[in-house]
Amino acid sequence: MTTKDVLLELRTRNGLSQDELAEKVYVTRQAVSRWENGETVPNTDTLKLLSELFDVSIDALLGAPRQRICQCCGMPLDDTLISREKDGTPNEDYCKWCYADGTYTYSSMDDLMEVCVRHMVSDTVSEAQARAYMGQLLPKLDYWKRYEELSDHGRFEAFKQKLIEEINDLHIEGMPKVEKLNALVGRYVNLPYRLPSGGVVKFLDDQATYLGTQLESEFGGDRCFGVLANMEFLMVSTYEAEGANPELVLFKKR
Repeated sequence: MTTKDVLLELRTRNGLSQDELAEKVYVTRQAVSRWENGETVPNTDTLKLLSELFDVSIDALLGAPRQRICQCCGMPLDDTLISREKDGTPNEDYCKWCYADGTYTYSSMDDLMEVCVRHMVSDTVSEAQARAYMGQLLPKLDYWKRYEELSDHGRFEAFKQKLIEEINDLHIEGMPKVEKLNALVGRYVNLPYRLPSGGVVKFLDDQATYLGTQLESEFGGDRCFGVLANMEFLMVSTYEAEGANPELVLFKKR
């Protein structure tokens, strides 16, 4: 698809008139019309605004999506997985798990490898095969090659340790001590909690990245604990396999 076709499809899919789109990206209706007629293309600053508005990459807007992989973990990237800067603009070099709101979430290649390998193991891929593959891939990625330049020299790890201390100080009965927190994207952990009134509520932003972990209950049984946190809150819940029947244990502002 060409840029004019992409922009027309995105505008109509989102139910916007040319006037409404023009207002959102600070141009005239005539400018939008010229884009959709193929007479001109948006400039760089406007492409960034359109990318943020429609939640797609700039490459996709230009009609030439390229195969991208996260330069921290190697995951293939599509428009739903690319990370965001603090101002909301997309960073097409990293996934939401490895880079969130302008912050790199991994400072240890070993920790990242453990997370990746756990998700890669299957009936056709052994742990040894997954570990060997990631051992070859990770050192070749830009983040790890430029780690000394790009890393925050332990500040984010110190923040995670502070969260872990705060969570463990809650002393929730039946919940083991938290040892590590991993980056988790909201849409994968935004469980629906049933209210006493019968309604259902979700507490998270599907597009945001949080820190969290899952822990088996010390009481045994089918339920486990889920822990989530960020700079603003601590949240603990329990649920069954695949997040079924969640119950909120604690939600505490920091």
